[in-house]
Amino acid sequence: MSKSQLSLPRIVVQDLWHHKWIALLALLTVLNATAVVYASHVNRQQVSKWDQLMQQRDRLDIEWRNLLLEEQSLAEHSRVTSIATKELHMHRPAPSEEVVVRMP
Repeated sequence: MSKSQLSLPRIVVQDLWHHKWIALLALLTVLNATAVVYASHVNRQQVSKWDQLMQQRDRLDIEWRNLLLEEQSLAEHSRVTSIATKELHMHRPAPSEEVVVRMP
């Protein structure tokens, strides 16, 4: 190889330097494509997380409604009266046993 001949790496570098705008645009295109892929990935993860949270919200909403129904059934007047009479042996006081407290 003579001194007048350039080595292959030097030729590639000179060619890239000669077409620096094209090389820069190619690099920016690759970086942009990578950014788009990453943004799509993050977006899909967030949509998946949002979907899971919506399902959890629906489950909690159903559980809340069931608890409200249970609370209403346990607080029915007839049930409370029945438990007070049978289990606690309570009864309604006679009018002579009533005491009225007045606030000054």
